[in-house]
Amino acid sequence: MGFPDALSAYATALHTAIGTEHHVASPLGAWVVLALAAPAATGAERATIEEVLGEPADEAAERAAALLAEPHPLVAAAAALWARESVPTDWATGVQKGPLPSQAEADAWASENTRGLIDAFPLTLTPEVVLVLASALGTDVSWTVPFETTTAEALGDSEWAGELTTALRAPSGHTVRIVADDEAGDVVVHSTEAKPLEGWSDGLTVVSVIGAPDVPASAVLAAAHRAALHGVHGQSLFDLPLGEGHAWTITEEDAPTRTESGREEAYDAVLPAWTASSDHDLLADASLGFDAAGSAVAGLIGPGLGIGARQVARAEYTRVGFRAAAVTAMAWMTSAPPAPRPGIRRTATVRFGRPYAVVAVARQHGGPWHGVPVFSAWVAEPSDAS
Repeated sequence: MGFPDALSAYATALHTAIGTEHHVASPLGAWVVLALAAPAATGAERATIEEVLGEPADEAAERAAALLAEPHPLVAAAAALWARESVPTDWATGVQKGPLPSQAEADAWASENTRGLIDAFPLTLTPEVVLVLASALGTDVSWTVPFETTTAEALGDSEWAGELTTALRAPSGHTVRIVADDEAGDVVVHSTEAKPLEGWSDGLTVVSVIGAPDVPASAVLAAAHRAALHGVHGQSLFDLPLGEGHAWTITEEDAPTRTESGREEAYDAVLPAWTASSDHDLLADASLGFDAAGSAVAGLIGPGLGIGARQVARAEYTRVGFRAAAVTAMAWMTSAPPAPRPGIRRTATVRFGRPYAVVAVARQHGGPWHGVPVFSAWVAEPSDAS
């Protein structure tokens, strides 16, 4: 299993622990902090952390350092290890080290390394804190092809159609397919690209996936990661029945086509805009590995230390682009902080009218970021498209 797939597995564990409320997270941000702490662990704790990371501790730490040393052009990335002068930090490599900052300095670090999207550090740096390990990720991109807008009625017979006034309509240039996923069944996948920086070919792909109402959120999120990492391989609309699906309507009409077969397929996709701000307790579920990592590092510092680990994340998905950021922090303290022809065209009108998954994955051919899912979300509270 390659690193992107291992990170996707970690994302499944993280989102499962968070639950199905509207949220955004950065599994990568949490993974980086865990990977940087991993070399401190030995024995059973090291085995637990390696199972969670999906690779040996030293390799994970080296991978995290490589990602930080060579950030993706569309993703701001940083990590820091801050400690009291007497606290050993020689177990950690590939991370910027320094003395413990003030709360204002930590807040400024979070803002600077998330492109201003997060202005407060996730943990309170009380006088009891002796060591902090943190990561920050941020992206602020424009779509290569912006969405069009439409009335919320285009979301069809859904609760969201009644709550909103406007929605996003996918233009030509976006990818929309109905995909048969092995775990989640037939899902609708929408994919669009961020505009690369001038002189760069490396990009960011944001994928939205909606499954049937009875499919668990974890399965839909996993399907979104698979689509983001391995591409969108849709079914032919001519292999699907006409009429209603769980998130689409397929119709057929006589129309001019440009294909040799005389068959043409088209999609019309409508999604809501959305924003999310989340605060996650990374110690709430042992499967995330932060309990083991916290205990391992505490063993190098001294007895009786408390541990805190949180991630704050924010994202905005709009007509013109995508903004997202996350700061993940772990602290150790003496007391824990709390040419047309006649033919047939089939058109699938798809509607993201109920909760669905979103994954943003980096593209960097030949670089350490290629295929790495950076942010992911479960969208349950849509917004009007401005």
